[in-house]
Amino acid sequence: MGILFACGCSNGAKYGVQRDDTDAAADTDVTTSGTADTELGFDTDTGTGAPQDTDAGPDAFADRIVSFTAGEFAGFGQDKLPNIVLGAPNGRGPSGGSLDVLSLGKQGEIVLAFDDIALVDGEGPDLLVFENAFPGWIETGEVSVSDDGTTWFTFPCDPADAAGGYPGCAGVHAVLSSRTNGVDPLDPAAAGGDAFDLSDLGLAHARYVRVRDTGHNDLNGLGYVGNTGGFDLDAVAARNGEALTP
Repeated sequence: MGILFACGCSNGAKYGVQRDDTDAAADTDVTTSGTADTELGFDTDTGTGAPQDTDAGPDAFADRIVSFTAGEFAGFGQDKLPNIVLGAPNGRGPSGGSLDVLSLGKQGEIVLAFDDIALVDGEGPDLLVFENAFPGWIETGEVSVSDDGTTWFTFPCDPADAAGGYPGCAGVHAVLSSRTNGVDPLDPAAAGGDAFDLSDLGLAHARYVRVRDTGHNDLNGLGYVGNTGGFDLDAVAARNGEALTP
């Protein structure tokens, strides 16, 4: 059954489909870049590091981290994994970036899973991805979805087309919804963030979302520095979804 809010909004032009068969479902390691992989100290099977609340019922947000591979200049937010990227967004509006984020680093990537619902193709956009963009500071991410965690379909983005608004990329629009301001995080017109429609990929449903820093976020030489480089993930939300049978 459909459980999530829908509206007649549009997420703009449609782009071509990219597909790859990278096996991410089997990769539950959380790693940082360098010569050695580093476990970050939480249970990637539950995504919480603690027993899940099975009485809470399904919600619209990702339930666990399948994998996280940090790129160079990542680090910010890793001490708050996994919850910093789970649950509702916590934006700070159009003029200030939230600190409730995980920095992916240069070409870093994260895979998130929905366990109690599936994304479905419904009216308007189906998936919302929240970064911490604000004017003059856009860090783009490439978004892919999968039904099985193995075969991926990518929303092509153009991180070099600043004049065109970085079409198809996440990380472009400010996040207006927070956990305290009452703005509906599933209303694209009010919540901010970047919207994606499964119909653009010819898909009916999906359960996994992968976000990858595009590697084009130098921001005039200032983007990849310290431990805050690259795409900064706040949250992902299934705007159109169906509850999964246990």
